[in-house]
Amino acid sequence: MTKPTANATPALAVDHTTAGLDNVVAAETVLSHVDGMAGRLILRGYDLDRLADWSFEAVLALLWRDLLPEALDESAIRVRLGAARQRAFSLLTPLLPSTDGLSSVEALRLLLSTLADSEPDAHHILAVAAVPVFAAAIARRRRGEAAVTPDARLGLAADFLHMLHGAEVDAGKVRALDTYLVTVADHGLNASTFTARVIASTKAGLFSSVIGGLCALKGPLHGGAPGPVLDMLDAIGDQSRIRPWLVDALGRGERLMGFGHRIYRVRDPRADVLKHAVATLRDGGGRIRFAEAVEVEALALLAEKKPLRPLQTNVEFYTALLLEAVGFPRDSFTNVFAAGRMAGWTAHVLEQEKTGRLIRPQSRYIGPQPDDAPVAAE
Repeated sequence: MTKPTANATPALAVDHTTAGLDNVVAAETVLSHVDGMAGRLILRGYDLDRLADWSFEAVLALLWRDLLPEALDESAIRVRLGAARQRAFSLLTPLLPSTDGLSSVEALRLLLSTLADSEPDAHHILAVAAVPVFAAAIARRRRGEAAVTPDARLGLAADFLHMLHGAEVDAGKVRALDTYLVTVADHGLNASTFTARVIASTKAGLFSSVIGGLCALKGPLHGGAPGPVLDMLDAIGDQSRIRPWLVDALGRGERLMGFGHRIYRVRDPRADVLKHAVATLRDGGGRIRFAEAVEVEALALLAEKKPLRPLQTNVEFYTALLLEAVGFPRDSFTNVFAAGRMAGWTAHVLEQEKTGRLIRPQSRYIGPQPDDAPVAAE
C-alpha cells in the first residue's frame, strides 16, 4: 500500500464544497421562502405585500402557529408581550451602567445575556419583548436620559416609540414602525437565522440561540448597512451633486449603500413595502424626495456600468429613511432590526428544536498531510 502524498485529501461521503453555502439546502421550514428570481418573500403562505398591513403581533401569531404547546392569537400575544416588557424593564436598572462604552448592539447583546433560560416567563415571549425595552433604554442613555417605563396597554411598535421618546407618538409613525417590524420578521435561512438554528440544534436553549443570531446580525455584511445609507445621502448633500458623487464613487470601486442583495436578482420586495410606508409619513418630505432622486440616478448608473450584474434597491435603503423619520438614532438601527427579526429567530429555534437533530456539516481539509503518517496494514 502506498503512502499518502502531501496534497492528498481523504474522500468525504459527499465530495462537494460550496463556498458560502450558496444554494445548499440545510433545513426544511414552514416559516418563510425567499424567491430571489421572482422578487417574492412568502411567510407561511402569505406574500409580504398581504402582510404589510398586519400588526407585528399578528405576524408573530402566524410564525409561532403550531410551534407552541398552546395556541396564541394576536390579542393574547399582545397582552403577554405587554407583561413581558414590564418584566424586562424590572431587570434593567442595575444593568444599564454596564453598557457604557459599548456599541449599541454590543450593549443589547450584554443585556439579553442576562436573561437566563431558567426565567419563569415563556422564553419566546420574553425574548421578543425584551429587545424594544433594552434598545430604547440604550438609545436614551446615550442621550443622557432615563429609561422610560413600558406601557403594557400598547402594542409593541407603539410602546417601542413611547419608550424611545418618553411621550405619545404620532399614529402614522407607529404604523410605519409596525410595517418595518413585519417586513423584517423573517427572511429564509440568512446568516443570523442559520446561526440561531445551529445553536438551537445543540439544545443550548432559546436565549443562547437568539443571542448567537444577534451576534451574526452585528456584522456589516448582514445587519449593519442601513446607517451607512444615511451617511451616503449626507455625503452627497444636495440634488446638484447626486450624479457626480455617484459616478465618482463607482469609479473608485465603492459599493453604493442600499443597492444589491445576495439572493434577489430583481427588486427586493421589502423595499417596495417600506417605500410605501415612508411615503405615508408627514415628516421628512424633503429628505425622502432627495433619497428618491438618489435612487433613480443610482439605478440608472448601476444598469449602465454593471449591465451583467443586476443591482436593485434593497431593504436597507428605505429602512434607513423610515427609522430616521420615526426618531431612531443611526447607531440603534441594528437593534431595531433585531426587534423585528426576533420573531423569525424564535420561530426558527422552536422549529429546529422540534427536529431533535444536531446540525453537523462536513468540511473539506485542504492542508498538508503528515509526512510520517503510518500506513495501515491490509
